[in-house]
Amino acid sequence: MTHPLRFGLKASGQDISIQSLRAVWRIADEAGFDHLWDFDHLAAIGGTTADRPIYEGWALQAAMAEATKRVRIGCLVTANTYRNPALLAKTAVTVDHLSGGRLEFGIGAAWAEIEHEMYGFDGLDHRVGRLSESLQIIKSLFTQERTNFEGRYYHFKDAIANPKPLQKPYPPIWIGASGQTTMRLVARHADVWNIAGGDPDRVDELTAMLDEACAAVGRDPSEIRHSIQFGWDGKESNELLELSGRFLEQGVTEQVVYLRGEEPAKLAGKVAELLPELRRLQPVAS
Repeated sequence: MTHPLRFGLKASGQDISIQSLRAVWRIADEAGFDHLWDFDHLAAIGGTTADRPIYEGWALQAAMAEATKRVRIGCLVTANTYRNPALLAKTAVTVDHLSGGRLEFGIGAAWAEIEHEMYGFDGLDHRVGRLSESLQIIKSLFTQERTNFEGRYYHFKDAIANPKPLQKPYPPIWIGASGQTTMRLVARHADVWNIAGGDPDRVDELTAMLDEACAAVGRDPSEIRHSIQFGWDGKESNELLELSGRFLEQGVTEQVVYLRGEEPAKLAGKVAELLPELRRLQPVAS
């Protein structure tokens, strides 16, 4: 199965002004990018301190929905342990409706120890099991009139969740994963697999792991689109084109340029200028 090549921009919500975020959103929408992303952290990551400014990811997605008209929006990726699955499902449906059915639903098991410690979030030591249960619950809340679930971590009794998503049966599910246990969840539930790390040298190795996970659960791996996020310094256009082409050769058809640095809107504009050339790259038929 050959999937179309699509491109997105990501402005995390960390170390960035609201003005710059809005500028990036406008560029993504007007330049014709396929998707637009933020991330889900409550304390700053990277660098030396966690006290740098950072905005909440799902509130930003609601704002993105209102600020744009055509680009699809999402979070790479939501940290499952930060929210009860009922709250997350309700928030996602709200954003899907606000955007007119443009939500891409990104989720992962979570990893940031400092956030769990400072805020008292439970579950990091059982994060894969929690993610497994959450995915089952959220898909049920998206599609069923009543949800009953008796798991190790979550318990739902005749749970209602209306309205349902505009997208049927639900928004595309993107799962971030790089380990064997989370790969099984990708194989069972994902429409898109987000490859952690952005390192082209590991893509083939991780793709083989996903193929094995799909074989174990009886799913055709070609049904799952592959995505990756990666940085570019904005200097040499050939560097971006060559990296994108390498990822495409490795089967990655959902490519997200992560806008790091002090001038994210300026960098977004440079990527937008190269978008026609990026689109001329051709996916390899499988």
